[in-house]
Amino acid sequence: MKKNEITFLIVALILAAVVGGIIGEIVGSFLPQGHVKTLFTQHYQKIGFEPATLNLYAISFTFGLRFKINFVSILFIILVIIYFRWWYL
Repeated sequence: MKKNEITFLIVALILAAVVGGIIGEIVGSFLPQGHVKTLFTQHYQKIGFEPATLNLYAISFTFGLRFKINFVSILFIILVIIYFRWWYL
């Protein structure tokens, strides 16, 4: 694998997770209450750590990283992996 292919894969996976999460939330907001709405809007696991704040006298820094993955994010990630295997390997 070339370096630019690995970079493309990482960026594509991150974009798939973000776009999938947005689409899942939008579609889930229009669905009536029930199991399908729960499937689209439920976040399976929040991965990461809570924000930490470093407060200096003149500057305040906040660090944090959290991933919220839903069903559509997982579908989009799987589609990117399938596309990558079909196109690049």
